[in-house]
Amino acid sequence: MEKRKLGERGPLVSVMGLGCMGMSHGYGPASPEDDMVRLIHHAYDLGVTFFDTAECYGPYANELLVGKALKPIRDKVVIATKCGIQIENGVQKLDARPEVIRRSIEGSLLRLQTDYIDLYYLHRVDPKVPIEEVALVMQDLMSQGKIRGWGLSEAGVKTISRAQAICPVAAVQSEYSMMWREPEKNIFPLLEKEEIGFVPFSPLGRGFLTGKVKSDVQFGAGDFRLHIPRFERENLVANMRLVEFVEELAANKGKTPSQIALAWVIAQKKWIVPIPGTRQMSRLEENLGAISVEFTPNELAELNSHLANIPVQGERYKGDYAKRVSE
Repeated sequence: MEKRKLGERGPLVSVMGLGCMGMSHGYGPASPEDDMVRLIHHAYDLGVTFFDTAECYGPYANELLVGKALKPIRDKVVIATKCGIQIENGVQKLDARPEVIRRSIEGSLLRLQTDYIDLYYLHRVDPKVPIEEVALVMQDLMSQGKIRGWGLSEAGVKTISRAQAICPVAAVQSEYSMMWREPEKNIFPLLEKEEIGFVPFSPLGRGFLTGKVKSDVQFGAGDFRLHIPRFERENLVANMRLVEFVEELAANKGKTPSQIALAWVIAQKKWIVPIPGTRQMSRLEENLGAISVEFTPNELAELNSHLANIPVQGERYKGDYAKRVSE
């Protein structure tokens, strides 16, 4: 599989990674551990070398799963995990105090059965802790060899710039897809200038761009999409125009909607590596099939122009979650 370097300071990874969150968090009850270990191994056999998890997924269960699966091939893969969200009485709480980050890295190292983390993100920016303090902690963890690089998730231009001035950032993670293109406006120019990699999560619009989510969908208990405005019925109906467009593109190229949506993300910049997630072998193989999809420059320009004329209805988050995206 083709490899890409995540910016100037990031690791060399497969052109598509695997987001492991959904295996044990966010989409209902966790799948059987043995099944997910086999899926992760199959991803590696197909060329995937970049695996994403976080302390708060579960909490802890997802790191334990990823650690177990990747232990036999640890020196052949790149592991990304995250700190900065603590779970108290079942409720997420932002906490990026230096002492909490130091405690978190020790827990992640144990659960992931490794003595270093390749890419360590601040999961969300904590408004109570200056980002400069976080950057200094990350710098110290790098000097100790506990992490090889660090990144920010859902951070804005001002925060990235302030962090970059203290300890250079390897990668930034954010939602990005045909359905959510906001990072192109301000984030992309900064990342290009500073040579920082970009790791899009939810590159399939939390499953919407697969064409499998219909306007009358009934999400099961524990599925976090129940709480996302974009997935309210009125918005789902309005946004079907985008799905229909992707389905038409897929039919013209003899591919699936998922493959078109993922190939589009990969085609935007050479320093972008998406991390779609799945619990199914068939979906994993389908997603990786996107790597063979190519767009000519004219096709891509025309596609982007068309997407710009399809409005997406509904916010990504609501309530406290909406406040976690920093400036």
